[in-house]
Amino acid sequence: MAHDGLIRSLLAAVEAAPGDLDLRAHLAELLLHAGFGSEALAHAREVLTERPDDVQLLGIAMGAARSAGEADAAARYERLFNALGGQPVYDESIGSAADAVPHSTRAAATHHSMDERGDDGDAAELDEYDDFLRDVLAEDARTRIRLSDVAGLTDVKHRLEISFLGPLRNPELRKAFGTSLRGGLLLYGPPGCGKTYLARALAGELAATFIPVTLNDVLDMWLGNSEKRVHELFELARRRAPSVIFFDEVDAIGMKRSELRGSAGRGVISQLLVELDGMGSSNDDIFVLGATNQPWDVDSALRRPGRFDRTVLVLPPDAAARIAILSLHLRDKPVEDDLGVDDIAKRSDGFSGADLKLIVDSAAHLALEDSMSKGRVVPISHKHLKSAFKQSRSTTSSWFDVARNAAYFANQGGEYDDLIAYLERKR
Repeated sequence: MAHDGLIRSLLAAVEAAPGDLDLRAHLAELLLHAGFGSEALAHAREVLTERPDDVQLLGIAMGAARSAGEADAAARYERLFNALGGQPVYDESIGSAADAVPHSTRAAATHHSMDERGDDGDAAELDEYDDFLRDVLAEDARTRIRLSDVAGLTDVKHRLEISFLGPLRNPELRKAFGTSLRGGLLLYGPPGCGKTYLARALAGELAATFIPVTLNDVLDMWLGNSEKRVHELFELARRRAPSVIFFDEVDAIGMKRSELRGSAGRGVISQLLVELDGMGSSNDDIFVLGATNQPWDVDSALRRPGRFDRTVLVLPPDAAARIAILSLHLRDKPVEDDLGVDDIAKRSDGFSGADLKLIVDSAAHLALEDSMSKGRVVPISHKHLKSAFKQSRSTTSSWFDVARNAAYFANQGGEYDDLIAYLERKR
């Protein structure tokens, strides 16, 4: 067996720490490479119960299912893999697994040119699109996260509660005051601080349709198809209201038109503006949520009233949140009783949630190395965490260097007042 020594060590480590999903995912990939499809599929399924949107694991599960002769399971994984925009992860050296990961992109099969179908075909495609999204976006209740699972971000969660969740739970009050859920909220801040995670938590809170949108879902090589996709997404939201449309990395979709050389990007933004304004259709009970690391690159027209007219700064976690994040990622791992998480949290001011996860992952690898050298499970200790912390750095500092200029020199209408207040506190 290829990598037999490493696989044996990983099997022992997974047995000792069954909740370490990253370790189990790595084992699944090695088993697939070694030709053990059934074993790889079993471990991949364990990970996917907790991380159903892990694109790389879906690709591994697809290849493992095909290798194990489970064609139906492979087809289900392939559909989810394509829907999430997966890209090939295997090559010819992996044998039968090489064909497991197709080159298709998310929902490509649902977007054909208008010339290929008539008016009836358009309605049929929209129904197919609804069914497709319902299947892809359906989450098992056990895997959903809630706002209570998000450490820190108290102000952001309060804004979401006031602007959307509260009115959604009280339709009689909305009717009494003659208000609707229409409008938009733009989350901005340094990368890795929980904007997308917060959107996933919002989805977990909803008794409403949640439609995540990335650049891959919108762009199309054929003229006019990108605008059509934007329209279809909003039509889906209108039919499924109340609903939330979440634009991740909205600056990629709605970049300043003054910086766009071609007409394709301008057309997408123009169509997005039309849909946000509800021209020709009602946007009642549709809430639009966007996330970006670079709000200064978002076209100003998208920031006007009725569009993304409210902004919330998502900052690096505070001390209490850092403790919670570190503890969350250490959960289900073999650890010593006195880890000194408080000490690491105190030292890591300015670290993002992603930075803190990396510290835990690095500490786990250090403990794994010790375990393999000593032939027994060595739990993660404060020494491991401290060593991992010394090798890490905050990735938010470079963002604040750029954001500082925008905050002080492009603060039109006070849109970056909250960022300036934070920078003043950190001086």
